[in-house]
Amino acid sequence: MIYVFLANGFEETEALAPVDLLRRAGKNVVTVGVGDKVITGSHGIPVIADTTVGEITLDDSLEMIVLPGGMPGTLNLEKSEHVQNAVDYCVSNNKFIGAICAGPSILGHKGLLNGKKAVCYTGFETQLTGAIIGDCAVETDGIFITARGAGVAVEFGLKLVEKAVSAEESKKQRSAILCD
Repeated sequence: MIYVFLANGFEETEALAPVDLLRRAGKNVVTVGVGDKVITGSHGIPVIADTTVGEITLDDSLEMIVLPGGMPGTLNLEKSEHVQNAVDYCVSNNKFIGAICAGPSILGHKGLLNGKKAVCYTGFETQLTGAIIGDCAVETDGIFITARGAGVAVEFGLKLVEKAVSAEESKKQRSAILCD
């Protein structure tokens, strides 16, 4: 199972492109609302989450979590004890964490990117405490998959597919959506 956390003010493209690609690849992806089931993105688009943070469980079925960016969505995610617990669970159990745009700042504030290669939205680099700032659109270092922003949401989603399924499946999905 993959949890994609949504908080009011999230960047719609950064959340929904990865959800779409992971589901196309056959993964069980659950969108998780922080605070409610109806979450409004940073551009005023309401999204009905599959569940809420109070209803999720952190157990062996969890493969990955995804933290989209957007403002104030990232700040709202970071304030959530449930999101913080999910991040800690993934770190303790060697599960993937995907974070895009401002989302990697949540990891940086916890000191999790110290010595790790990571990227984020321009201007947030100082929030990635101890990270080695990469120059690619998407960077992977251990369990951490980070990406720059909305413009690379498809590349980010394809990298999540690669890690959750396989490089072959990522290539198949890239071809299927004509992203050659």
